[in-house]
Amino acid sequence: MSVAIALIVGAIVIFIVERWYERHGAPRVNAVDDMTWKDALKVGLAQCFSLIPGTSRSGATIMGGMLFGLSRQVATEFSFFLAVPIMFAASGYQMVKYRDLLSRDDLGPFAMGFVVSFVAALVAVKALIRYVAHHDFRAFAWYRIALGAAVLWYFSR
Repeated sequence: MSVAIALIVGAIVIFIVERWYERHGAPRVNAVDDMTWKDALKVGLAQCFSLIPGTSRSGATIMGGMLFGLSRQVATEFSFFLAVPIMFAASGYQMVKYRDLLSRDDLGPFAMGFVVSFVAALVAVKALIRYVAHHDFRAFAWYRIALGAAVLWYFSR
């Protein structure tokens, strides 16, 4: 139930941020290289909202970045840069945690899985960045509302 509510509340946040973004004109930061450490810290703090179940980590950082003056494209790019250390840490933790279940024979499949996942992620991120260069995030907000409503409906039966 709380996830469904967070999905819908997150959608409302997206609508509010998009409206605010349109009214405040050109963003202050139009390239990742132009970000200051304060910009990075603010976006990192916005990432803390993703601790709420049903809240997207990338959504929290992108919306936070836009509120702090980053362009949609820069906020999206930086959001994915923030994900890299988290994903490496989570993967490393899982490898250490389950090391007793691994053998040398697993190295090849793991390496192939890593490469394929990395390439697929690059393609997906490039497509998303290309998308946000020409569109806003309202479609994602409608998706979150539909999903949240479906979850609420499912659990209310």
